Amino acid sequence: MSEQGWRAFLAADGVGDWVVLHGGATAAFRVPGMVAAARLAEAVARIPGTGELLMTVAADRLTVRLTRDLWLLEERHVELARAVSATAREHGAPADRTLVQEVQFAVAARPDAVDVGFWRAVLGYAAMSDDNAVDPLGHGSTVWMQELDPGRPLRHAMHVDVSVAREQVEQRVAAALAAGGRIVVDSGAPSAWILADRAGNRVCVCAWPDGAEPQGS
Repeated sequence: MSEQGWRAFLAADGVGDWVVLHGGATAAFRVPGMVAAARLAEAVARIPGTGELLMTVAADRLTVRLTRDLWLLEERHVELARAVSATAREHGAPADRTLVQEVQFAVAARPDAVDVGFWRAVLGYAAMSDDNAVDPLGHGSTVWMQELDPGRPLRHAMHVDVSVAREQVEQRVAAALAAGGRIVVDSGAPSAWILADRAGNRVCVCAWPDGAEPQGS
């Protein structure tokens, strides 16, 4: 696995509906009701090569994810994304990037204490890559094992990552601050901010990789 797939996706034309999250490229299409969402999902399912898509039907939207992991994005997914978007347009379902997000729980541990098997077992999750666990239903948050440098002190064992579209990240940070949060680290801005609530619980709000510079720019 490498960066080539997701960087090629970000650099491609015709994929403006899609947000590249930690879990891969995702788009949300607004629909007037559950029946319309189901009809759109059926039409998308008929597109060749959509057997691995994850689709979530709701009363006001259809969410489509091309992969369950960022690192599984390949150049072939560009054409698939274009085809899904074209189908949505035919059904009068506009994309809304403000609806797209992914919440991930990062469990921090030194390399000799990484215990992804425990989290897969206790949550009933499946393996998507060596360092994570994903909900087989596609509803719950991904758990990612973050290896820490053995020389660094362990200040916290778990935090939340919120991955959003690049144009939404500052608005999300502002909303969190208005709700009583505080900035802990902003050295990675505008790609990411680390925030905390009043009790000190941390969350990383990320525009990466959607806000990464496309290859060749």
